Formats: sequence, structure tokens, C-alpha cells
Amino acid sequence: MPRRKDISSILIIGAGPIIIGQACEFDYSGAQACKALKEEGFRVILVNSNPATIMTDPLMADATYIEPIHWKTVEKIIEKEKPDAILPTMGGQTALNTALSLAREGVLEKHGVILIGANKEAIDKAEDRELFDKTMKSINIETPNSGIAHSMNDALEVQKRIGFPCIIRPSFTMGGTGGGIAYNIKEFEKICEKGLELSPTTELLIDESLIGWKEYEMEVVRDCNDNCIIICSIENLDPMGVHTGDSITIAPAQTLTDKEYQIMRNASFKILREIGVETGGSNVQFAVNPENGKMVVIEMNPRVSRSSALASKATGFPIAKVAALLSVGYTLDELKNDITGGLTPASFEPSIDYIVTKIPKFAFEKFPQANSRLTTQMKSVGEVMAMGGNFQESMQKAICSMEEDLNGFNSIIDIEDPNFEDEIKYQLSFPGPSRIFYVTDALRRGWSKDKIYQLTKIDYWFLDQLEEIIQIESSIIGKDISEIKKDNFLNLKIKGFSDSRIGSLTNSSEKKVREIRKSLDIIPIFKRVDTCAAEFETSTCYMYSSYGDVCESKPSNKKKIMVLGSGPNRIGQGIEFDYCCVHASLALQEEGIESIMVNCNPETVSTDFDVSDRLYFEPITAEKILDIIDIEDPDGVIIQFGGQTPLKLADTLSERGIKILGTDVDAIDRSEDRERFQDLIEKLDLTQPNNATVKNKLEAMEASKKIGFPIVVRPSYVLGGRAMQLVHNDKELDSYLSDAVEVSNSKPVLLDRYLTDAIEVDVDVVSDGKNIEIGGILQHIEQAGIHSGDSGCSLPPYSLSEEVQNRISEQAIDISKELNIIGLMNIQFAVKDNEIYIIEVNPRASRTVPFISKAIGHSLVKAASKAMIGHSLKDQKFSSKLPNDLFFVKEAVLPFDKFPLADPILGPEMKSTGEVMGIGRSFGEAYAKAQKGANKNIPLGGQAFISVKDADKKYLDDLVPLVIDSNFSIVATGGTADYIKNLGYEVKKINKVNEGRPHTVDSLLNNEIDLVINTTEGKQSIEDSSSIRQSALRSKTFCTTTIFGAFAVMEALKTDQEDWLYRSLQEIN
Repeated sequence: MPRRKDISSILIIGAGPIIIGQACEFDYSGAQACKALKEEGFRVILVNSNPATIMTDPLMADATYIEPIHWKTVEKIIEKEKPDAILPTMGGQTALNTALSLAREGVLEKHGVILIGANKEAIDKAEDRELFDKTMKSINIETPNSGIAHSMNDALEVQKRIGFPCIIRPSFTMGGTGGGIAYNIKEFEKICEKGLELSPTTELLIDESLIGWKEYEMEVVRDCNDNCIIICSIENLDPMGVHTGDSITIAPAQTLTDKEYQIMRNASFKILREIGVETGGSNVQFAVNPENGKMVVIEMNPRVSRSSALASKATGFPIAKVAALLSVGYTLDELKNDITGGLTPASFEPSIDYIVTKIPKFAFEKFPQANSRLTTQMKSVGEVMAMGGNFQESMQKAICSMEEDLNGFNSIIDIEDPNFEDEIKYQLSFPGPSRIFYVTDALRRGWSKDKIYQLTKIDYWFLDQLEEIIQIESSIIGKDISEIKKDNFLNLKIKGFSDSRIGSLTNSSEKKVREIRKSLDIIPIFKRVDTCAAEFETSTCYMYSSYGDVCESKPSNKKKIMVLGSGPNRIGQGIEFDYCCVHASLALQEEGIESIMVNCNPETVSTDFDVSDRLYFEPITAEKILDIIDIEDPDGVIIQFGGQTPLKLADTLSERGIKILGTDVDAIDRSEDRERFQDLIEKLDLTQPNNATVKNKLEAMEASKKIGFPIVVRPSYVLGGRAMQLVHNDKELDSYLSDAVEVSNSKPVLLDRYLTDAIEVDVDVVSDGKNIEIGGILQHIEQAGIHSGDSGCSLPPYSLSEEVQNRISEQAIDISKELNIIGLMNIQFAVKDNEIYIIEVNPRASRTVPFISKAIGHSLVKAASKAMIGHSLKDQKFSSKLPNDLFFVKEAVLPFDKFPLADPILGPEMKSTGEVMGIGRSFGEAYAKAQKGANKNIPLGGQAFISVKDADKKYLDDLVPLVIDSNFSIVATGGTADYIKNLGYEVKKINKVNEGRPHTVDSLLNNEIDLVINTTEGKQSIEDSSSIRQSALRSKTFCTTTIFGAFAVMEALKTDQEDWLYRSLQEIN
């Protein structure tokens, strides 16, 4: 059936900002869909609020709207663009829910727009827990014993029937949000209350507990002629009870018999047909009782999902692209399989002859108060994937990809601790982010597999595999590396042991292990991912390393450059860096240079097989990168676009004479080494805050007297402000050095004077070594001291004078010249009393690069990449001119709702998972749209609660009249209330939490407060007021924790939402 002729324009709804439960896999699927439909001649309109994505690049769609994903916003775009159809299956739960809202509000009918890919009925049947349960029963497919609740009374009735433990799952939420496992009535009521609040339909499914059952997923594609295929099966190593996004998963499933697989396959097809998914990709989740083989279906997603991205990368089958084409009428047999060069149709089920392992990445270190036990609500912030010839190789490669200083199954228990056995038992019984390492430590301690199975319910097959790894380790511990025979050495590599791990076990350096391995002629081979288990030849160069077979790499003799990716998504290093790597690859190809991409993140566009000429899905470690360089012999390597990950390899590469393109490695060291950086600042006659580098606690205490409190403290060489804190006195400094970090000669700690009330400014520079351009000057909305990744920022600056901006530009250019920057550089400045201070210099891509690129209409990375290969900025006609009369505001999106025990306060350590962009004719309009995009609704009046630290009280003179003019009455705590009263304004005094009842939290929980302005400092004060911020988060009350943020809110309230501007990037630039 050929493509539909009744559709000419399609609106694709994106997923919005990166959040826990909905990450950059939807950038990958959305980008594929945009590209596929545009190539087919459709006019593609995109709405997405996330500026950090490739999907929102103006080249991907015909009209790109970076706007809040809300049905009212989307209606405005529909009115303007008049699309024929909406494709809602590429933007996760956000897009599905928005499409349902458009249908419910009558927008689709009013404008004559149809849904393609999945209709309203199919979405409802899959996402509405009650409808799904009834539908499954109608086709004789078992579901867990369950009940539906729309109120707490309903929930309690269901619980009585089902008993404890039970699993609570809200309808229409993502990543298990609001759900959990309840073992008692108190837990049950708490989870249900949260779940009912978060479900858009106020609906819960309460299931009998399947904890300990095995969990599987089937990735399925169906077309309009009812052709159905399985892309791959996925098995969770962790049994039921841990959200699949937080579980280690393996593809294809390892412990299913052929008969069980066929039963699951047939059930998946039956479910798709009955739900009514006419075209596209879906994900079906099953549970199997290991005691008797009973199978039940848990849920299905009528859209591409996190697992779709994993299945796509695991098999090479482009699910999102195929799903997009099926939605416009094509059938599977009409579409060619790109990866086999069209030798097979898309209706051939992929077949793979290797094992794929995914390991999730967590960020609990950012939220020390959070509960790190894994349950049915997803908590991971990213993931890695690895491929190998067997499970053990795949698993150990995935561990090495994690960027957690792991080189294999490292031991993580302290055997000197007399309670270590209790610790292992706890960690196996109550899964946390490192459970797999406690399993291997238990095996090292001689625990039986039966004992481990009883505590974890991890299948014996996996335990056997792990036991063999530990046995092999014990056979070489303490051996002389040169005495290991070639056969044994080769077996170590076949089993996935990294050179670094072999070195650790044999007390050798990684460098020595590599030399001996190569002298024995044990070198990796590279296999191709081809969807057909090598049955057909493939021209697509998508590869992974293994040992002991025929190498299929076949490198070319063309001029080639390798781009090192950014590894797993995490807080501090997110999708922005993947955006940069993709643009670098595309820029090289434009210049006729072969691009080689290396990365290990299955969620991203950079690991799409058709983005680069050659893709290696490998850990970004010295061993793997050098192995690829050995076979490819590139003309250069780009390391400045993947964040800190590839920069760590700078010395290793330069020591071996490998050409690093762009800024010299020495310049990186000059900017990151504290003493050399101070020399640079003095040479250029610039100013930086008083600071010191200390190597022990005594030095720190002495230095603090000279610098003066407050002080920002942090370990050297960090990304995302990890372990960074603001301390106000000796006691807090001593506590930080004792508890937060290790301080030593090899691990110095940096102390910087904190500039109170300073405005922080980010500047991105692009240079070809001669011509230097300021890409953009971004003024932070929150004052200095809030991590730049968590602060909102405005382009152009909204309150900095022209004179200060010019001086900042001059200083940035001077630094760029001195470091001889070729490519990108980011500088953070602080402005206080008209004085400009240098905070830090990063001679690499920063997280603001995509945001600035979207605003100016030119890719900074493209310009930088071409500069690295000798094309001047003048030849490229690069311009960083901003559109007239527009403001662009970037706002951070924070995951505090996933960690209810954490204090939702901003500070020097980065905690945001993603970002949104607001575009408006004034700063206030752009800021208001950014807040809406971040799913934060600024109230239009009511009662404002104000409690500010003493240093911020002087700002109340200007702030209070603005609050009153915005239709708010004011309540405030003691000192703040007295100050406001003395200004002559009406204010009602309210108790602090420790001053007696009723207090601020009572008022918040009673929904008597509409806006919270709460600033505080000092460890004790922050702890005392944390319940206010936590209650505001729970009650969804808009809360700002900085005084400058409060002024921005007042600016936003001056704008009228009905008058907001909606203009595509293509119109703007």
C-alpha cells in the first residue's frame, strides 16, 4: 500500500525536556521521524520545548517551534500551520497525553486534524489501566490480579482484596512516576496519595505483587496490512520489583525456551491487534513466574519508547524511522532495510548473533537525602549499552562504559568491616544502584548461588555466568602478567576482561598489559551490526569489538577524523554534548572527510548508524579508543565536544603522538590547573575571586582565613559541580573536608571566595586561531553561587549594561588569543559592583552551545569543527548576530519530584536533568514561556509567602511593590515581615516551622499559599527551612529560592499569555 495522498503536512509533538523516565531516546526517535517524513516530501512541523536536541535543529523540520508542550500552545501552532495530521508516538508520554488533551478539548475536530501512528482509542486502551485490563481479559491473556481506584477509599477497598505487598501504578504517567511497592498500610496510603495526584485521570492500578518474577519485553512493529514483526526480545536481569528503566537488561532474552518465546511473541501480536495499534512500534512487558512458568502481561506502550531506542541500537533496525513511514500508509514489505543496503525488506525480523547489555546510570550522589533503593518508580538518569560475543564480554564492556572508575567487577565492600556480611545481605535483599557488584562480592566470599538466588531472585543462568568471571579472576590474581599463556590471555579477552582489569588483578599497569597482549598478537576484531546475523552482506559501517573471529571493519584509505562521544547521559553532562558530537560529524562529512563516531549511549542521535560514516559502539576508554585508532589510523581526533569524558583521554592520546584537533592539550591544562590558570590571569591583568588550592585540612583552615567566608569549595577537575558546596564558617568547612571529599596531595581541593550578590555570565567563544567570534553572552537569572547548569539564563543579557558586555567580550577575546583557541571555549564571569571577575575557563564545548546556536541561527559546533580542519570563520561567513527584538531564556528542569526526601534548593552543585527554551518579545515573556515549558505554572495572583535571608532584605524595597502590583497579598516570617511592615506595606506574620502551629507548612498543605519566595544560607538555616520547599513541591506551589529569580517572576507576570508570540526558528532566522 503506497503512502497516503490525503496528507501533505504533519505535526510531530516532541517529548520536551530531559527528565527521569523520559530521556534523550526521544530526541533519537523524533529526529528519525522528522528526517524520514521530510524525505518523503511531507511538510513537517515540530513542536518541542527542548533546545538541546538535534530534533529541534532548524534543518530537521520545515517549521520548528521551540515552545511549551501544552495543548493550548499546540492549538495556537495548529491554527497557524494548519497541519493535516499529528504524529504523537515519537514524543513519549508527554506527546501522547498532549494528543489526548487536544482530542478531549475538541481541537482536532475543530481544525480537521487527524491522529496517525496511534488513534485516541488505542492510546486510551493501552494507557488507561482499567480499559487495558478489560481488553486483555477479552482476548484471554492473563494480567496480574488487580483493581482500579479513583480515590483513596477505592484504593483501600482494592488493597483489602489483594493484600500486601502490592504494586501501585498510576495511569498516563511515565517511568513509573508516582508508583511504588507497599508492604504496609502507611506506605500504601502515602504512595496512593501521590499517585492519584500525579495521574492526569486520577486513576491507579493496584496489582498483586509479582516481586521476584522474571521480566521480559517484546519490541513489536505492525503495519496497516496487519504484518507484525518482533524487533527483539529483552530480558531484565533484575526481577520484577525494579523498574525496567533501572534494571540491567539483556538482548536477546537469554533464559526463555523457544516455546516460551513463541508464546510471548504470539501474545504480543494479539495484544497489538486488540489494542488497535494500526501502525508503528510498540513495547509489551511480560512477567513470568520462575516457579511454574505462568505468564502475565504487565503493560504495553502504544508508541516508541526507551526500549525502542535500545532495540534499535541493539539490532540496527531503525524502529522510529520505520514507524513514521508506516504511519503514512507504507507497509513493512514495501520498505527496504537500510542497514543491508536494501537487500532485505523491513518485514524481515532482525536476527542477532551477539549479546547486548544495558546498564542504567544513577545520580544519587547529587541527592544524598534521597532513598537509593530501586523500586517500580524509575530513578536512573541515563544508560550505557555494550555488545559482545557472549554475555560476560558484553556485561564487562558495559561496566567499563559507566564512567565510574570501574574496569570490571571491582569489589566494593570493605572486608575489614566486621559487618560486611550484613551489608551484602541488605544490598542483595533491597536492590540499589550497585547490587550486581554486591552479588559478585558475595560470590568472592564463597556464598552459594542458592543463597544469592533466594535473596535476589536473579536467574541461575546469570549467576553461573558471574561465578565463572569470579573464578577466572581468582586464577590470575597476583600472577606475573608475562607468565600468562597466550590461550589463557585470549580467553580473558573473550570473556570481556579489560586490560585495566587484568592489570589490577596482576599488579601491572594497563600500558604493560596492552604491550604484552599485542606482542602475543591478541588484538580485537570488529564485527558489523547488520540485523541479519551476517546472512547478507552489509555496507553499513556500524561496529563493535570482540575477540577470536574474523575482522569485518574494512577501514578505508580516505581522509578521516574520529569524534569521541560523551558517554552516558548524566547530571552535569547531558544531551547537549551529544548534539555537539553530531554536528561535528555532519560538518566533517560536508567537507568530504570521513567521520568516525565512538560512543556507548543507546539513547542518542550520535549512535544512529546513518549519522556518521563509521560508528563504533564502544566504551570511551583508553583501551578501546586506541584499538580503534590502531585499525582506522585517523588523520585526527576531536575530543572537545563530548564534555569531560574524552578530555580525560587527552594525555593518553598525545603521549602516543595521536593528533588532537583544535585547541592544544597544553591549553586545556593551563585552564584547568589552578596555578597555571592564575599565571594566565595575572599575565592578562584580569581579576578572579581570592582563592587557594589545598592538600590537607590544616592548609584549608589557614587559607580560609585569608580568603574570607563564604567560600565555594570543590575537588579539582570536576564536571557539573560534583561535590561542590558553599560553606559559611570553619565548622561547615571542616564538615565538608571530613565527609564530602577526600583531600590529599593527589586530590587537592579548591577554595574560592564567594561573590555575594554578583551576576554570573556565561560566554561561548568560537575561534579559528586568528578570527575570534563571541557566540553569545548569557546573563544568569539566579545570582552567582547557583551552578550555571541549574540557573536560568537570558540571551541577550536583560540587565547588564552595554559597557560591561563590551568589557566581557574584550576579556574573552584576550583569553582566547592567549590560549590559542581553535574551536570552542566557554568562560564564566561574575559581575559585582561593575567589576568583572573570571570564575573559570573551559576550552571545550559547553552545555549552552545548542541553546545559543538555535538563537543565532548558526551552529557554533559546525563553525568550530570546520575551523579545526583549516576553514576560517570568515570563509564560512559565520555570524553570531541575534534576531532583533527577541529574548531567548533557558530554564533548567530539576528532578526533585522523583526524590521527595531531597531539599529542592538550588546551590553550587548541579542537579538539573534537562532544559527548556522560551522565546519572546520581552525578557518577561521569554521567561514566562520557559517556566511553562518546564511545567511550572506561575500563579496570576493570590497569597505570596516571603522569607528571605538578611543579605537579601535590601531587595525587598523594590520587590514587595512588584508583588503587590501583581495581585498578591503577602504573608512572611518574623524578620521578613517586620522589614516589609517598616516599608509601609501590609503583611501578615506567619510562624516558621520551629516556632509553633499553625506554621508555613500547614498553610502550604492547606493550599493557602500560591507563590513561595524563600532564600536562605548556612547549613543549619537551610535544614530548618527545607520542609517549606518540600511542601511547596508536593503541593505544586510555584517556588523560587533566589531573590533574582523572584524579580524574573515579576517580569513574567507583566505579560499576557493570550498575547504570546509563536514563531518558528525558520521565521526567526
